[in-house]
Amino acid sequence: MTPQHVPDIVIVTGMSGAGRSTAAKALEDLDWFVVDNLPPGLLATMADLGGRVQDAVPRIAVVVDVRSRAFTSDLHSATAELEARGVRPRVVFLEAGDDALVRRFESVRRPHPLQADGRIVDGIARERAQLLQIRAEADLVLDTTDLNVHQLRAKVVDYFGDTDSESSLRATVVSFGYKYGLPVDADLVVDCRFLPNPHWVPELRPQSGKDPGVRDFVLRQRGAKEFLDAYTEVLRLLTAGYEREGKHYVTLAVGCTGGKHRSVAMAEQLGQRLRDEGVDVQVAHRDLGRE
Repeated sequence: MTPQHVPDIVIVTGMSGAGRSTAAKALEDLDWFVVDNLPPGLLATMADLGGRVQDAVPRIAVVVDVRSRAFTSDLHSATAELEARGVRPRVVFLEAGDDALVRRFESVRRPHPLQADGRIVDGIARERAQLLQIRAEADLVLDTTDLNVHQLRAKVVDYFGDTDSESSLRATVVSFGYKYGLPVDADLVVDCRFLPNPHWVPELRPQSGKDPGVRDFVLRQRGAKEFLDAYTEVLRLLTAGYEREGKHYVTLAVGCTGGKHRSVAMAEQLGQRLRDEGVDVQVAHRDLGRE
């Protein structure tokens, strides 16, 4: 492969039933060349074929999963071989909660590939344990528990629809409520419960952190500006390091009790500050409207 024809490679993997096929179809619609169920050992061969001068394939997405034998060790060996050739594959890991996965398998009346003679939950547990290290090393983790196929496709398009700036970092800042649980796909989590809660101000209770009244209330509290200034400095160091290490995606979760007031206001502020630093940012509010 000559350097100008090194393909961009994305490896799509993760839990069975978490939406790998949907993600692959979305990439295909974005003009990626998609290969399903490729044995990890053939990744380097696929990269060679894609990088040929004639009919070069610039973007390749490969779906790999536990149907391949020696999946974990083979995938690590394959990615190491690619990196030795100057190809830095990006790994997208899809996951979902056990309850959601069970419902999905039951709805299509098919067994989990690892359940053998046991129950679906047994297969899920085996697969989750087998994929633990791969998930930890993934460039992007997408939790599809509460996503339908259209929402998952939209997320894939958000992350891969613009490939002009391959080396840039894309960040998602998501607000959440601690009473609904931590976002499982978060790389960083910050807690805004140190600030007074607008919930206890009658005129602010029905509003959200996107409304000017709540936003101004949160930002004028003691420690709010200091927190934003200090954490912006931390994020500046982190994003620079992520880009140096070739990390393309980061998810920052900002939490408060219910995910309606403080976390929403602070997530909007952090998102804007990241944009000011030149980072491609999406801001989402997971639990807004849930109460």
